[in-house]
Amino acid sequence: MSDLKRTLGLSTALSVVIGGVIGSGIFMKPALMAAQLGSPVLLLSVWVVAGIITLFGALSNAEVAAMFPETGGQYVFFEKMYGSGFAFLYGWAAFAVFNTAGNASIAYICAQYTDYFVTLPRFSGAVEHAVHLHIPCIGNIFPLENFGVKMLTALIIVLLSFINHYSVQYGAALQRFLSSLKIVAIALLIGGILFSGHGSLHNITAPSPGMPHGFALVGAYMAAIAGAFWAYDGWNNITFVAGEIKDPQKNIPTSLFAGLMFCMIIYLLVNIAFVYVLPLHQMATSSFVASDAASAVWGVMGGGIIALMVILSTFGTANANIMATARVTYAMGQTSNLFSWAGRQQPKYHTPGNALWLNAAWSVILIISGSFDTLTDMLIFVSWFFYGMSALGVIILRYKMKDTSRPYKVPGYPLVTLFFVLFTVFFLSVTVYTDVTNYHNGKANTINSLLGIAITCAGIPLYLWRKKKRFS
Repeated sequence: MSDLKRTLGLSTALSVVIGGVIGSGIFMKPALMAAQLGSPVLLLSVWVVAGIITLFGALSNAEVAAMFPETGGQYVFFEKMYGSGFAFLYGWAAFAVFNTAGNASIAYICAQYTDYFVTLPRFSGAVEHAVHLHIPCIGNIFPLENFGVKMLTALIIVLLSFINHYSVQYGAALQRFLSSLKIVAIALLIGGILFSGHGSLHNITAPSPGMPHGFALVGAYMAAIAGAFWAYDGWNNITFVAGEIKDPQKNIPTSLFAGLMFCMIIYLLVNIAFVYVLPLHQMATSSFVASDAASAVWGVMGGGIIALMVILSTFGTANANIMATARVTYAMGQTSNLFSWAGRQQPKYHTPGNALWLNAAWSVILIISGSFDTLTDMLIFVSWFFYGMSALGVIILRYKMKDTSRPYKVPGYPLVTLFFVLFTVFFLSVTVYTDVTNYHNGKANTINSLLGIAITCAGIPLYLWRKKKRFS
């Protein structure tokens, strides 16, 4: 069990939830979603529906987090629900795919937008493509491509890992500061656009002539939901640091509910602001909708304003993710001799220092190789599989540990939890079907969902080897 100190209060818990959720998705996804749906009303509804579904999953996880407020979050939960084997598979997948690759992708976006203000060095096209690696089932990756951006990305990962290695309090204080700045900046963006007088309320209700119907609309809606889920991802960061939260039985559920409700309202208002100044057909063809919306109000300054906001937003999200996800590796290290080095606490600063540096090292390897971009394509599928299993585990524990104290219980149980589990099954099934169809139709080079399953299952022989080594 972790012996990290409980030093983080409610304000830090809220900043971890909000900072971990609001990253780059809200600035990048709305244009594609508008093109898929062809209706501003449906576009706005997607953010509400995805937010409610995410909230159902978060509140279900909050019940278990209040029962077992330990560092490592879902890794600890899965040990209680399904045993050490399944927990190891989760920890392996988190380390190999969705935690480290997710951290790399957020930091990469931060570095990309820094390039708006400072021209980062890069090699010529010939040099960039002179060196390449071929990975089966993934394709070619180019380590020298966008090398300046990659180096800045690696620097962001290393810098934030150092801060969180040096002090939990410094990392938490930085997170509170960055989340506060992010909230103020987004509020100013929303207010500046909605009260600019440069838009039209008619845009919010006028559908596009190309709006899909019937089964095509169902498919489009599910695709848009997936985009919204990507923007809502990161809420479970708070469960990873549960062992360091003061009064966790109260503060974890409160931070999840209040934080996600706040994010949902912000996402809805941002999309209303975008639609207000950009007719849906214009929004659907925008390569960067946030910049175009800001430019419609502030002219050429708009691009710089949005670039600065993306840098601020993603830097805060990167810090929240790096601080939280290292706790999963740390918890796995405490129960696995394969990762035992990562389970050691930094004796001077009382932080999961080794886990932070192990995650950072793997993230930097993914950044330099360029493979993180491919891995993030399967991030949502793999993480949602484990979200679903975590919610299912709430039902299992109600029978398995019926006499265990539950300081917090899921409101609306079992309907809320069961709905989330059934929706997850539906969402994953549709994702696999869509991936396979796109692959056979030549629209994709890989079947991302199946590749995600394969990488996760690669942890099985590692677990069996680790188990054999332990008892040999």
